[in-house]
Order: sequence, then structure tokens, then C-alpha cells
Amino acid sequence: MSGHSKWSTIKRKKGAIDAKRSKIFSRISKEITIAVKEGGGNDPDMNPRLRSAIQNAKGANMPKDVIQRAITKGEGGGENYAEVSFEGTGPGGVAIFVECLTDNNQRTVSNVRSAFNKRGGILGKNGSLSFLFDRKGIFTIPFGSFDVEEIELELIDAGLEEIEVAEDHIIITTALEDFGSMQKKLEEMNIDVENAELQRIPNARKTVDVDTAKKALKLIEMIEDDDDVQNVFHDLEMTDELEAALEE
Repeated sequence: MSGHSKWSTIKRKKGAIDAKRSKIFSRISKEITIAVKEGGGNDPDMNPRLRSAIQNAKGANMPKDVIQRAITKGEGGGENYAEVSFEGTGPGGVAIFVECLTDNNQRTVSNVRSAFNKRGGILGKNGSLSFLFDRKGIFTIPFGSFDVEEIELELIDAGLEEIEVAEDHIIITTALEDFGSMQKKLEEMNIDVENAELQRIPNARKTVDVDTAKKALKLIEMIEDDDDVQNVFHDLEMTDELEAALEE
């Protein structure tokens, strides 16, 4: 199982998804709002970005009224969110890429820089680390009444690059340019998608000792807790030793 999948699974086991449900709802609400404002209106059939955001909202069990409020906010103007990103290194030289949606860039810059400084990281210049990551389409699918090998054969024509089987879900990876075609194919096959998004997957993983890895993960979690942060990607190798230490 790849590093991003292992970290997601560990966070599920720790109950982080339930504990941070309000943060997840806030993140998806912002995505819905900006999708309406910038993606072409409030009709999911005509707005792929909105359709994907609503799909993720349903996968996170977001109430319908919360989804509607986010759509209405996008229709009426509301906050002017800007997409900004940050790149830096954590303890052990772990590469960290941060994606944000913010209505106050100065606040966001200050908060992200503070997190790096407090947790032994270094905030770098934009573009300094982006070459270490490839943008990929990642689809998380709960287990259903289907055969994994059959799905694999069906999805190759839609751009399937990799399929992983985790404990309670399947993860499908596509190239950036195949994200839309894969989304459409899964809809045509009536396969429920828990989450679909573009992620930055590292070209290589960095292995550090457990203590250093824990420090890097504390920095990552601190950044993730900021309200302006949408996603945090890293190249830390989730070794079996580290996974065992995190589950203690």
C-alpha cells in the first residue's frame, strides 16, 4: 500500500475523521462554494468541479442543508476565496506541499509559516519542491458487491494507472488528464465513490527514523488543523515500523 494510503488508513483507525468532522465539512463547503463561483454555476451536470465536490460531501455524510448553504454562498458572492499553495520541508528533510483556500492571504501566510517554525520545518519558495510531486486523480471506493479484477479490466480504458485494495476500501489512481473520464466511467458503472480528488503524489519517498517521522507528522497535523488549509501532501515513507509506532 502506498504512503498516502497508509497515512489515510492510520488516521481512520485513530478516529481522526470523526474527530475532525467540522474541519472536513468546512473544507468541502469551501470547495463547493468556489466550484459554483468559478466552475460554471450551480448545476452539477454542467459543472464537473461542483459535481465532484458534492460527491465528496455525500461521501463524508455532510447534511443536505449544509451542502445547499455552500451552493447558495457561491451563487450570492460571499467570501472571495483565493487558491494559494506553500512548499517547505519538515524534520528530516520531509517535503511538504500545502494547498489552501483563503479570504485573507496575509493571515494564511502567517499561520503556515508559524506552523513550520514551531515544528522544526522550513518554509520555502513556491516551485522549490513542486517538481517532487505529480498530480494524480485519486478515487476512494468503499467495498461493494463487485469483483476487483472485473473493475480493473473495465476501468483501464478510462485511464486506470493503479488500483489498491485496503482494509475497507479500494483506491484508484489516474493521471491528471484522465480524472474526468474516470469519474464519468464510475458514474456509468453505478459505483459509489466515497471521495474523488486531485492529489500530489511524490515521485519518491523519504525514509527517516521513527522519532523524526513523528515530528514531521506533528508538523503536518498542525498545518492540517488550520481552517484555511484544504490539503497537505508529503513524501514521508510510512514504514511498517512507523505504522506500528503510530498505532500504539
